[in-house]
Amino acid sequence: MPLFLGWYNWAPFRWRGVTRGVKAEKMAMNHPNTNAGTQDRATVTSDGRSVAPVIDGLRTKDAVVHVDHRGRLFEVFNPADDYWSGPVVHSYVFTVRPGTMKGWGVHDHKFDRYCIISGEMLVVLWDGRDASPTFGLVQEVVLAPEGTRMLTTPPGVWHANINLGTTECMVMNHPTMPYDYEHPDRRLLPWDTIEIPVDLRTYFPIQSLG
Repeated sequence: MPLFLGWYNWAPFRWRGVTRGVKAEKMAMNHPNTNAGTQDRATVTSDGRSVAPVIDGLRTKDAVVHVDHRGRLFEVFNPADDYWSGPVVHSYVFTVRPGTMKGWGVHDHKFDRYCIISGEMLVVLWDGRDASPTFGLVQEVVLAPEGTRMLTTPPGVWHANINLGTTECMVMNHPTMPYDYEHPDRRLLPWDTIEIPVDLRTYFPIQSLG
């Protein structure tokens, strides 16, 4: 009987020890290297300004929003603002539905001047101008009511408009030239073109099935 009790008391201890050892070994094999990964890089300065390179001639603007108990108001066009140095000769509104994109597109002569009205839109831009000091530069600009609201894109800069949100986004555009119905100032490329070194698929979330 004492021998039986001794085995009984010892066996669970030994079993627990073996179990813990196996678990520890598996944890050691599966435990990630805590020193792995790359150092995070700052995207803005301490006062909130982006540190990303900017395509030559591209401009952004944050609109001042006035809020009271009745609603909100923000200015789109103010002739006293040097942001609107070019003429205002045409205006239209376009939308992008959730999970879709419009682009690639480029103008040879006119500037696009976007103003986000509702929703959020990511604009991916590539400088295709051979003589530009920023030739080949890729830039991303997120337009949203809570942040950057306006974007001016110069001629020769390819751009694609992507709606990564869950609601349809609405954008007002004030190009510097009216639309030419006989000879539109616009060239297009498919979204997956090899002419532009940007893979737009990387901007959409990857989901696995099952």
